[in-house]
Amino acid sequence: MSPARAAARIPPQAILLICGSVLCFTLLDTTIKYLTHFVPVPVLVWARWSIQVLATLLWLGPGAGWALVRTRRLPLHLVRGAILLCSSLCFVTVLRYLPLADATAINYSTPILVALMAAFILKEKLTRARIGFVLAGFAGMLLIVRPGSEILTGAALLAMASAGLYATFQILTRMLAGEDPKVLLFIPSLVGMALMTGMLPWLEFPAQVAWQHVLMLVVGSIVGTLGHFLFILAFRRAPASGLAPFTYLQLVWATLLGWIVFGDFPGVYTLLGMGVIAASGLLLALHEQRRVVVPPRDPTSVE
Repeated sequence: MSPARAAARIPPQAILLICGSVLCFTLLDTTIKYLTHFVPVPVLVWARWSIQVLATLLWLGPGAGWALVRTRRLPLHLVRGAILLCSSLCFVTVLRYLPLADATAINYSTPILVALMAAFILKEKLTRARIGFVLAGFAGMLLIVRPGSEILTGAALLAMASAGLYATFQILTRMLAGEDPKVLLFIPSLVGMALMTGMLPWLEFPAQVAWQHVLMLVVGSIVGTLGHFLFILAFRRAPASGLAPFTYLQLVWATLLGWIVFGDFPGVYTLLGMGVIAASGLLLALHEQRRVVVPPRDPTSVE
């Protein structure tokens, strides 16, 4: 990818897609957090990916058929799916123990990692503005986690691990940007379902699950499926480091829903850290939109 392409202005369509995506993810996280008090985490993760496989087959299967799994880069797809499953297991466990806003805020070390990884792996241009965003994001993370405070628990460390895994997933998504979005959506969920199904003999299922909880899990998983599809479409239209700031809208949704649904409102330091992260992201977004795009001289480098 050429520097001109990497520094290009972010298309409005990509912004709308990524904003819709994080709203879907927050609704799913809220649902899953509520259900962790009734259903074991591994069972929730297994059901979540199994429902996504079924929903995708019913939605796209009749028209796509075998095109849902047709790819020349299957090993990379399988790795991407396994990484997403590991991130999902970590984050659902985190939701069991931390408030929604706190868990989401810690997980927002992901865009910082994406910006750095995009520069070193994808060769996207790491401008001075993006370097400033990374430094501000790190400062915001220190305010949220506060080494030595009560929030820096095993769950918080697990949230950081989830962020690292999800950043890797996003980079792999960008590396597979030329693939069919349906394949990018379906294969990770299929990998997640297959791996978790293999663990079923060792999973402890609850003796009884209320039908309301089953309905919530089904609806939440479908919303999550839509979120992943919007996410893939967004990353097909813009560079990873440029899209990262717009995902910070999820901090707002997580704070509001965590307060409304669970009665958890972030503390002063968490709010301050979230504000630093979000403000740096918004400033970077404005900077990205004002950049003058110079057409690449080498036409073969244009995607």
